[in-house]
Amino acid sequence: MKTLLRPTTPTGHFVQHYLEMVVAMVIGMVALGPLWSLAGDALGWTAFLHAPEPMALVMATNMSIAMCAWMRFRGHGWPATLEMAAAMYLPFVVLFPPMWAGLISTGTMMIGGHVLMLPAMAAAMLLRRAEYTAHHCEARS
Repeated sequence: MKTLLRPTTPTGHFVQHYLEMVVAMVIGMVALGPLWSLAGDALGWTAFLHAPEPMALVMATNMSIAMCAWMRFRGHGWPATLEMAAAMYLPFVVLFPPMWAGLISTGTMMIGGHVLMLPAMAAAMLLRRAEYTAHHCEARS
């Protein structure tokens, strides 16, 4: 029985890439987070890096580095790679103003930003559906 989610089907390629991006996000946060802590301590930036905005942007950077590295390794073009990175930052940037206005808490901004990354990634992928439904090297941007 053929399944739609096999990596050999267009939907399977799309889902596989999406899941690879989620794994890369986690790897980026786990692997690069401690480096920021060490650098912050060494440079005296610890307090600055623990403020909500830098903390969110550092996490988005950690996730983006890992995701971009994996996408380039898998043969994706720069436009798609940079759109995927933007999907990491956009949710936080959108939530900063409500946080500044006191409408949401810092915790809500952090959780909301991470939750909104998932549909933001899907939206970025849907912009280049052909790239994400084909084998990684078949449809470059």
